[in-house]
Amino acid sequence: MNDISALSKKLNTSTLHFALLSLVTGGVWPLMWLYKKQDIISETTGYPFSSKTFIIALAVCFGLSHQISSVVSPDVYDDAAFSNVLLMLGGLLSVASGVMMIVWSFRARTALRHYALNTFQFDLKMNAFYTVLFNVFYITYCINDMQQAQAKHQIIHSARAAAPSAPLQAAPPVSSQEQPAQDSTSNT
Repeated sequence: MNDISALSKKLNTSTLHFALLSLVTGGVWPLMWLYKKQDIISETTGYPFSSKTFIIALAVCFGLSHQISSVVSPDVYDDAAFSNVLLMLGGLLSVASGVMMIVWSFRARTALRHYALNTFQFDLKMNAFYTVLFNVFYITYCINDMQQAQAKHQIIHSARAAAPSAPLQAAPPVSSQEQPAQDSTSNT
């Protein structure tokens, strides 16, 4: 498999559609996508980086946090301490699901960089800050952009290869016989 766009074709996921479906489904779409597509990424890259159990645990944390936060309000229970504990639990589960998504994204980032380097001999540049901020959205973007990243890499490195490796030397001095004669009428 020497086609860098093979992974993008197998996943068949536009970044814009991915973001829109995530918005419409309230964040459930990325979890479904991870569950369905993670094995394709692992098989194509040859670098297994996560398991279905991890995705299920992520989905459980996400689901419970949203369920608790939607059900619990201070007016529902007479005991304010109990509702505060439930709200804290929901918040912790929400943070846990966010951290797990970031962990998955960094594992996928490592797998994609490994795949690009070992299969196509180029370093796939992936920003760590964007990986934290946009996590799975950034991973889908990078998967869809791998072909352009490889083309950019080839352009940069072919220009370096074409450039001479020896430093440029100064031009030899021009002798007085080769210098153009000055116009004698311009001195008056």
